[in-house]
Amino acid sequence: RGRARGEARGAGDRRVAAMNGLTEIRWHARAGQGAKTASQILALALLRSGRFVQAFPEYGPERRGAPLRAYTRCSDRPIRRHDAIEHPGTVVVLEPSLVGEAAVTEGLAQDGVVLLNAEEPPSGVAAERVLCVPASRLASERGSGFVNITMLGAVGAALGEPPLEAIQDAAVEVLGRKVDPTAVREAVEEGYRCLR
Repeated sequence: RGRARGEARGAGDRRVAAMNGLTEIRWHARAGQGAKTASQILALALLRSGRFVQAFPEYGPERRGAPLRAYTRCSDRPIRRHDAIEHPGTVVVLEPSLVGEAAVTEGLAQDGVVLLNAEEPPSGVAAERVLCVPASRLASERGSGFVNITMLGAVGAALGEPPLEAIQDAAVEVLGRKVDPTAVREAVEEGYRCLR
């Protein structure tokens, strides 16, 4: 804490800066929308890419539809912290209605980015960098419920890591036989391409 933030790794304005090799992501969704799953898939893909990772949820009232947060941390070094992420460099919002209810930008790093499942930014987002990904529309057009997986692809593009194929492989592995692997890979790629 308290150290200067490092430079983003190359790919211009859309990549997110990491603090001394530590990247912190906070996910906002409603219970049942897959934020915890997306957080774990990202962590698995980052782990397989040689990073140290953590992924964990934070639940409020345990009922379907209740707001929840999930967290992903990754670093070049072992992570010794085991607390909630209070100052994320990236905030991912799977449910646009939470923008008005939850303090989604609370503690966001000064140069942080908000990835929002929306066609265009709503007036209630207090952040300089808001990148909209029309994940709900894209999932609907495909006839799937992969909003979280589409947003996962966008997170990978915004971070500049892990590689697209690593995210796709991790998503197929975690989701297992529950869903069509080709549909999962396409959903990840669609989100990734939204920010490329």
